[in-house]
Amino acid sequence: MHFLRAAALAACFALAACSTTQGISPPAVAAPAMRADAVVLVSIDAFRADYLSAERTPNLDRIAREGARAAWMNPSYPSLTFPNHYTLVTGLRPDRHGVIHNKMADEELGEFAVADLQAVTEARWWGGEPIWVTAEKNGLRSASWSWPGSLARIGGIRPELVKSFDPSVPAERRVDDVLAWLDAPPAQRPRIVTMYFEQLDHAGHDYGPDSPQVGATLARLDAAIGRLYDGLAARGLLDRVDLVVVSDHGMAKVGPRHAIGVEDIVSPAEATVVSDGQSIGIVPNAGHEAAVAKKLVGKHAQYDCWRREQLPERWHYGRNPRVPPIVCQMHEGWDALYPQKLAKRPPDAIRGSHGYDPALPSMRALFIARGPSFVPGARLPAFDNVDVYPLLARLLGVQPAPNDGDVTPLLPALRPVSVP
Repeated sequence: MHFLRAAALAACFALAACSTTQGISPPAVAAPAMRADAVVLVSIDAFRADYLSAERTPNLDRIAREGARAAWMNPSYPSLTFPNHYTLVTGLRPDRHGVIHNKMADEELGEFAVADLQAVTEARWWGGEPIWVTAEKNGLRSASWSWPGSLARIGGIRPELVKSFDPSVPAERRVDDVLAWLDAPPAQRPRIVTMYFEQLDHAGHDYGPDSPQVGATLARLDAAIGRLYDGLAARGLLDRVDLVVVSDHGMAKVGPRHAIGVEDIVSPAEATVVSDGQSIGIVPNAGHEAAVAKKLVGKHAQYDCWRREQLPERWHYGRNPRVPPIVCQMHEGWDALYPQKLAKRPPDAIRGSHGYDPALPSMRALFIARGPSFVPGARLPAFDNVDVYPLLARLLGVQPAPNDGDVTPLLPALRPVSVP
């Protein structure tokens, strides 16, 4: 599959006509790059690809202009925060690495929720090998400001420097923490740093993706990125650090009264609803399996349902045993909520949600990058977020662990490396 994908992309880049029709700008021949002193991976949760502009996000736009930008990045299914953040750093689909939802269940481990510290620090939830583990195995120091998965000792390893998630810590202080890590002497400096911002996701959920609150949050986070950019420049590191800025997914508008209760899908007498929101996981109660499947599987007014082994192939989802026997996917702009959540939602509120089909434009994620490894002005077509992990491994000069990604789509944006 990777071979066919690579061959098609290679043929596309070989033809000038393909560049014109696909909107791809083939970069000019670039001088070889020295290996970067460090790689900094920043995620802005729920930054939809079309938010990026010179007017709304001038600092991010500057990074894109000075480096590489993708038309957008495709999230993996389900387009939720924890599954996609862990995909970005492992190159594995959620179905492969096991973090199949923000809320899930496992026969041996029990229940997982993103706010459950005991669960998120339990390494057995987290399959695959995140980039900080790959780095540490190769003798490279790593650091993380609250990236999902970084608190667990995966394979007995976690980042050498790590900050726990704390929403009270403002974006500016997180940037200062990262810059302080990079202030260490070269021998002690982390080679890979991951940093997470959640504020935009919260604004989008609470007020909708087109709200003034989202605009204000974009401005604050863009200023924080500017602080990081200026801090690197002041240290003489701007052209010695590869800065990669991504998001996990986008955000769609949820209009007034566009929420139903999970009990409107299936009653507690018939099944247990493991996860609510947009990707609804359902486990039929004993003796109700056939009746629940007959009732649910197929198309409905606000959602569609499948047996897990019959989910759309393009989602690469359904083989992991943590995926419930029946999955119902809400249509864009609709939520299905547990009763206590539905009761708290004002019926006339405009909100935002993600977790919808990753192919929807509203779910498109951000990818921009600049630094010594990237060709200035490079423009890339859309690619899948599983490709970020092999990119990071290449930037670090280490052999990636087995993964579902392919660095080929990003090669036109990379300079050849002049040192091993």
